[in-house]
Amino acid sequence: MDHVPRERRTPRRMVSKGSRMMISKIRFVRLVLATLVALGALAIAAPAALAAAPSNDTFGGATTATIGFSQVLDTTQATTDSDDAQLNASCGAPATDASVWYAIAGSDAGVVVDVSQSDYSAGVLVGVGTQGNLETVECGPGTVGFFATAGTTYYVLAIDDQNDGGGNGGSLNISFNAAPPPPTVDITVNKVGRVNAKTGVATISGTYTCSDADFIDAEIDASQRAGRVIISGFGAFFDSGTCDGTSHDWSAQVFGDNGRFVGGKAMTVTFAFACGAFDCAEGFAEQTVRLRGGGS
Repeated sequence: MDHVPRERRTPRRMVSKGSRMMISKIRFVRLVLATLVALGALAIAAPAALAAAPSNDTFGGATTATIGFSQVLDTTQATTDSDDAQLNASCGAPATDASVWYAIAGSDAGVVVDVSQSDYSAGVLVGVGTQGNLETVECGPGTVGFFATAGTTYYVLAIDDQNDGGGNGGSLNISFNAAPPPPTVDITVNKVGRVNAKTGVATISGTYTCSDADFIDAEIDASQRAGRVIISGFGAFFDSGTCDGTSHDWSAQVFGDNGRFVGGKAMTVTFAFACGAFDCAEGFAEQTVRLRGGGS
């Protein structure tokens, strides 16, 4: 009879009760660690909760502002709607995305609204009236200024105009400031001018005084009778950085449109404009000038 070898069995080790308890604890700790790792992975994979839209996202929630008010606001979840579009219809901003509303009561003073320090391309629209029927007072990118009449509420819409190419809002930095004093200008014309006998070009001069303006621009119209013909001409001058409240000299060449100027009397009308960041002033002078240097 063939002998079939018996299968050898590994003898079972005896495990003490204390060892079994230790093994159970290790398994439990491993289970807890595995669970924590799984939960951490889920937390990483889960999308972050979206921030809520600002409370002044719509016209009805407009934030009350006064001169001196400023705010830094997250507008990434702000929206745009038909009220924005209605106000922008007469302004023409490229977009009114991520818009938020403010309201300021007029006090017969100039107001400057500045959003230029925002971290995206922001603009401002200002309107008066009622919701859905606002009339645009002023609009533009970065900074706008307007005169706020007492008794009138001005609605200010801060927008992402998308001039930076994309995104939806960001960190809006908005401030409401008092406007600088309005510019002033005064201009005079000297009673005596010069004329070049060869070219017929007249030189008119005078003085000007301006303040609270970045520049002055003047236009001079001159006319002179020559027999049956009236010679007409035009000249201009421009200067900047001189509106300091003191008197300055000016001069401009006037070229005839239909002939040459000659010595004698000429009538001049001069208009001057001095402009600051948000406003301009006008000056006017009418003067009969005797041209010297050629002719009778």
